[in-house]
Amino acid sequence: MDQSQTTTAPRPGKVAYKRIATEEAFAPAEMLQIWRKILEGADPDPGFVSLIGFYMSSKSARARHIIECLTDLGEQRLHHMDEAGIDRQVIALTSPGVQVMDGESAVAFAKVANDELAEAVRKHPTRFTGMVAVAPQDPEAAAKEIERGVQKLGLNGVIINSHTHGEYLSDPKFWAIFEAAEANDTPIYLHPNTPPRNMIQPFLECGLDGAIFGFGVETGLHALRIITAGVFDHFPKLRIILGHMGEALPFWAYRLDYMHRATVKSERYACMKPIQKKPSDYLRENFYITNSGVADEAAIKYTQGMMGADRVMYAMDYPYQHAIEEVGILDNMSSTPEDKKRFYQTNAEVAFGLK
Repeated sequence: MDQSQTTTAPRPGKVAYKRIATEEAFAPAEMLQIWRKILEGADPDPGFVSLIGFYMSSKSARARHIIECLTDLGEQRLHHMDEAGIDRQVIALTSPGVQVMDGESAVAFAKVANDELAEAVRKHPTRFTGMVAVAPQDPEAAAKEIERGVQKLGLNGVIINSHTHGEYLSDPKFWAIFEAAEANDTPIYLHPNTPPRNMIQPFLECGLDGAIFGFGVETGLHALRIITAGVFDHFPKLRIILGHMGEALPFWAYRLDYMHRATVKSERYACMKPIQKKPSDYLRENFYITNSGVADEAAIKYTQGMMGADRVMYAMDYPYQHAIEEVGILDNMSSTPEDKKRFYQTNAEVAFGLK
C-alpha cells in the first residue's frame, strides 16, 4: 500500500453513536472480467478507459489496493472497518457498474451483483447493508429489479452511477426507475461517473476527469437536470442521495435559485419550464447529502445549515479513500452530541430504513 492507504493515526475509540459509512463500494470479480473485455473492444468510452483502464492495468500500490478491496466482501473489509471504527457499511456496486455494458448484459449482471451483495449482507447483517444495482439501459427491467432487490433480497436503496452512455435520468423515458424507487420507499444514491464522451476532453487534457473534479461536475449536472426537469413535481416522495458534500450544489443554492428563476422568466430555453418550487427547496426536501471524501468541518457545518442537520450524513468512500485519521477529525467536530449522532448514525438509519 502507498501512503494514501496507510496511516499512523490511532484506531478511533468508542463513541456514543454508531459510525455508519454510507458510500462504500464493491465489485464482483466477474464484473472485472466483463470490464476487461469492454476495454479491449473497439472504441471504448474514454472516461471508462481513463478510470477503469488505469485501475485494472496499473501496478501502483493504490490501484492494486483498490481492486483487491473492491472484490472482498469478507474478512479484509471487516478488518478495515474495525481499524477505522466503522460499525456498518452501506455498500454499492462501484462506478460505472453495469451502466457501461450493453443493455442485455447490464440487465443480467445487475441481478448477479445484487445476489452476491445480498448474500454478504445475510452473512454479516449487523455490519453490511446493500444497495440495489440496476441497468437504466432498460428502465422497465430496472424498475422490476428495484422491486426484487428491496422486497425479496432485503437491500436498502438504489445505486445509479450517474449517466448511462451519456444519457441522463432527467429524460422521461427513465422515469419508471423513479416511480419504482418511490413506490418501494427506497432512496436513489446518485453516484459519480466520469464525464461522458461529449464532455470529457477538457478534463482529460489536464487530469481532472476523475474524483478530483470531473466526478463532481458531471454528477452535480445530473442532479440539476433531474430537479429542473420537474421530476420531484411528478414524484414528490422520491429521495435522492448525493455524496461529496452534494457535489457542491448546496454551496451554489442561492445562485441556482436566482438564475433558474431568471432563465425561466426569460423563456431562453424551450427545455426549461417552470417547476413548483425553487431548486434549493428540492435540495432541502428531497435530497440527503453525504460528506464522502470530504473531512472538512466547515463544509459539513455549512451544508447542515443549508440543508438541515437531519439531511447530512457520514460516508468514507471506501476503498478509494480509506483514511482512518479522517474519522478522528469528524469525531472531534464541534457539534452537539445530538447532531453528531444524527450525522454518523440516525440520518442513515432514517434514509435507508435501517433497523
